[in-house]
Amino acid sequence: MTIKQQVLKILLENKDKSVSGEILAKKLFCSRNAVWKAIKSLKDDGYKISAVTNKGYRLLEETDCFTAETVKKYLNFDNEITLLEEVDSTNNFLKQKAENGALDGLVAVAKSQTGGKGRLGRSFFSPNSGLYLSILLRPDFSAEKSLFITTAAAVAVLKAIEKFTNKKAGIKWVNDVFIENKKVCGILTEASVDFETGGLYYAVLGIGVNLYHPKKDFPDDIKNIAGTVFEKEIDNDLKSQFTAEIINNFFKIYNNFEKSDFMEEYKQKSIVLGKKITVIKGESKREATALDIDDNARLIVEYENGEQEKLFSGEVSIKF
Repeated sequence: MTIKQQVLKILLENKDKSVSGEILAKKLFCSRNAVWKAIKSLKDDGYKISAVTNKGYRLLEETDCFTAETVKKYLNFDNEITLLEEVDSTNNFLKQKAENGALDGLVAVAKSQTGGKGRLGRSFFSPNSGLYLSILLRPDFSAEKSLFITTAAAVAVLKAIEKFTNKKAGIKWVNDVFIENKKVCGILTEASVDFETGGLYYAVLGIGVNLYHPKKDFPDDIKNIAGTVFEKEIDNDLKSQFTAEIINNFFKIYNNFEKSDFMEEYKQKSIVLGKKITVIKGESKREATALDIDDNARLIVEYENGEQEKLFSGEVSIKF
């Protein structure tokens, strides 16, 4: 953690009082000049900090910034968080970190993406009105169980939505969260597999959420199907809380996969079960009925000819 980050952490922890430059320097084992430079940099980032002679520095209540520190303030877990102003893809960012040996639990959050990724090679529209986060995981289970990561994330997002809004969210197998028949969240898990053992070197879980309506509107190809969690632009404190809530919810499940009943909640919130759907595999499309979701997160479907199949991958569409 840099001196700047440590100064901000201390100021956040002491919002109701001033902290002198001398105390900051002693706590951080640095010079007063280093503290002054950190304060100046924080002000340049938009933090409103008062500086009073003989009293010190205080972070003002009207400060409204979205940073790694403001997210960590609401976290129940000690995850390292990197917050990026803009990146091509948070998943790409963490995959590179993973290849260089980064540890389980590292989180990357971006204010916007230039190359956001969806499933099956699609792009994910990523303006600064959304939330884009990825989590690096090094799970001790087979690649086949990687589907649990995606389903756990869907439940984590859904629970955060229902905590901070009065809206009811639903999950479209396997990776989309909907509100009022419109997609508000997409999830993409990418993994590096050890083909000898069938296990995972690592997995990167990516979550993209449409928080509020973008100023320039959604692109024409998704404007009729894209929705938002909030009705209007939210402040950065709420954005920090919402981000932390998703992370908290996910790790509560992830750390107790064997004991968690999250799959039952996933099924209860499904918007496809009992519905007529289209199963899409490459160029193939088949009409079917979604019957159930098994304990391995596979969607059980029955085609029009009576044939049943358990889907581990692929895509389904549903007409609302």
